[in-house]
Amino acid sequence: MSGPCSRVDHMPSENPFDDRLRVRATEILRELTGHPEASFRDGQFDAIAALVNDDKRVLVVQRTGWGKSAVYFVAARLIREGYGAERGPTLIISPLLALMRDQVAAAERAGVHAATINSSNATEWDSVLDSLTGGDLDVLLISPERLTNPKFRTNVLDVLLDPSRAGVGMIVVDEAHCISDWGHDFRPDYRRIGALLDGLPADLPVLATTATANTRVVTDVAAQLGDNTMVVRGALSRDSLRLGVAPTASAEHRIGWLTQHLGDFQGSGIVYALTVSAAEDTTRALSEAGWNVASYTGRTDAEDRARLEQSLKDNDIKALVATSALGMGFDKPDLGFVVHLGAPSSAVAYYQQVGRAGRATDNADVLLLPGTEDANIWEYFATASMPDEDEAQAVLSALSEADAPLSVPALEPLVGVKRSRLELLLKTLQVDGAVDRVQGGFISTGVPWSYDAERYAAVAEARRREADAMLEYEAGHRCRMRFLAETLDDPHAHDCGRCDVCAGQWWESGVDDSSTSGARRILSGIGVPVEPRGQWPSGMATIGVPLKGKIPVDERVSAGRAVARFTDLGPGQVLRSFLADGAQDAPVPKNIADWCITVLKEWEWEERPTVVVGMPNTTRPVTCADLSRGLAQIGRMTDAGPLSYTRDPGSPDVNSAYRVQNLHGAFNVDPATAEAVDGQVVLLVDTEIGSRWAMTLAGRELRKAGARAVLPFALALRG
Repeated sequence: MSGPCSRVDHMPSENPFDDRLRVRATEILRELTGHPEASFRDGQFDAIAALVNDDKRVLVVQRTGWGKSAVYFVAARLIREGYGAERGPTLIISPLLALMRDQVAAAERAGVHAATINSSNATEWDSVLDSLTGGDLDVLLISPERLTNPKFRTNVLDVLLDPSRAGVGMIVVDEAHCISDWGHDFRPDYRRIGALLDGLPADLPVLATTATANTRVVTDVAAQLGDNTMVVRGALSRDSLRLGVAPTASAEHRIGWLTQHLGDFQGSGIVYALTVSAAEDTTRALSEAGWNVASYTGRTDAEDRARLEQSLKDNDIKALVATSALGMGFDKPDLGFVVHLGAPSSAVAYYQQVGRAGRATDNADVLLLPGTEDANIWEYFATASMPDEDEAQAVLSALSEADAPLSVPALEPLVGVKRSRLELLLKTLQVDGAVDRVQGGFISTGVPWSYDAERYAAVAEARRREADAMLEYEAGHRCRMRFLAETLDDPHAHDCGRCDVCAGQWWESGVDDSSTSGARRILSGIGVPVEPRGQWPSGMATIGVPLKGKIPVDERVSAGRAVARFTDLGPGQVLRSFLADGAQDAPVPKNIADWCITVLKEWEWEERPTVVVGMPNTTRPVTCADLSRGLAQIGRMTDAGPLSYTRDPGSPDVNSAYRVQNLHGAFNVDPATAEAVDGQVVLLVDTEIGSRWAMTLAGRELRKAGARAVLPFALALRG
């Protein structure tokens, strides 16, 4: 859909709004914020009234902290209270779990009964659906990925859009820049939202919000929302932030500097890294230097994410070392600093991430430490997100020739495309209508598909311009806040008077040799810590597993070790090749065995293991058995043999709750092994560790059999 849009730039509407609506809306706002004197910012009530009174489609583009969520929660409650047309619950499409958790909490404060359906709470879906169909739910939050899920489409979306019911009251698209090809964080799943909106009545209120959209993105999103979309756009500069950029340096220099100077920053904050490996290496370096920090990445489990977010909010830790997984929606108003170890590929993405700081404080520090490897990382992620024509055709051929739906693991060996890239490609093909996801996997729809070379070339060119703009920001030719605001086409952009361009360098740049050498040792070494699971997934009782809360100390495994991560350079790539799907199940080669010995020698365990037990390994039994025997022989430990399965443990490609369900009671400790581990410290060995649940459940059985401690060990850490 396309058409003109009206615009509100901090200007009150000329329409005479219902005074009763304003009074009630203000009451709800005060409940939401907890402040009895709270009042609406310019543009907030305009948007609310347009949604509730006029059933309009509205795009709000405002800086982080302006109060975009207040607009949709106040409007949602007004709709449910009968202002405007009588309608059902509001559907909020929101991109990140952190955002959903904060939004559910905020909704409850405003008297709005909210719930979420996402990958982290699968055990709660039935009760959420009961509340939805029973009319007890005011707001349902989902991720855009849910729109591609066949069960969700049937059981939830069809219920919401059923004309015989009250129907959906309003649709909210949060972080709406993701809809646009030209947005810095475009996601294939978001393209389904445009198709969803096309099929809805023209008088259904729709709200889209973002803090990071330039004029081109605003125009694109407004056109997708429909004719006469009202745009509420305000100033984007953040006067509380003190920005700075250090000279480009190596990873060891930057991490070494941070270990020495993290205490220079006030309060608690976020340290952003471009990759999972960089985040975990930085966390390890800071921890060894005595700082209380934790990593937060796409590999961090849902339960751990919630705990870590709360730890940061409570100032129990100095910083979270995070990838972009901690971004949109995380709300800590007094966040004191944001440091980037490596620059994002877009100045707009950078603005979004630094916007986490200083939302309710007068001062917050933002420092960018660019790296020599940044451009290579940008290029990798830019190309990884683009579909390859030959790969797409191979997928379509495999699906069209299949007699039944194919899961991702089943499809992977047929097309020769790596798992992460294959999943992204399937999303793109699904959004384009060429494939569909059904129960059991993916099928071909038979809809013709052609590679849109012109479109992808245009997007690639836009990404190159974004990267050039980021380099220009780093160069510092003008006020850094002005630069970011102008990149977002903010007409109110102005010099901040605080950044290093306006007022000079504000951070201490010196770093000791001991700090850089410590970082160098971690970056170049082997031996990756494997943190133990401390808590069971929530809702296990609802799927028949009697586990909840914290894992008892006497049933818990200890901290473990892996030689390297599959994503690491050097040893990680050697292990990836050796353990690749389809590679020969062979004994451990000498170079990898030597790495294992080094890791064990450098492992500062509280008590040395005396017994080795192997994990049951159905894909690499020869490798796992050889590894266990070799470690036992070299370490002069007892080889107690492998555990066995009592049943099929199922696929590891499920969420935590269902992985625990599959593994609970699936491990057998035979009498001879139980006798060998009784009262002993056990080294529990496998070829690789993924979610850590297999080691957790197997270790629990060994502890129950009498083991004094269980130390997990593997060749590789997946991810």
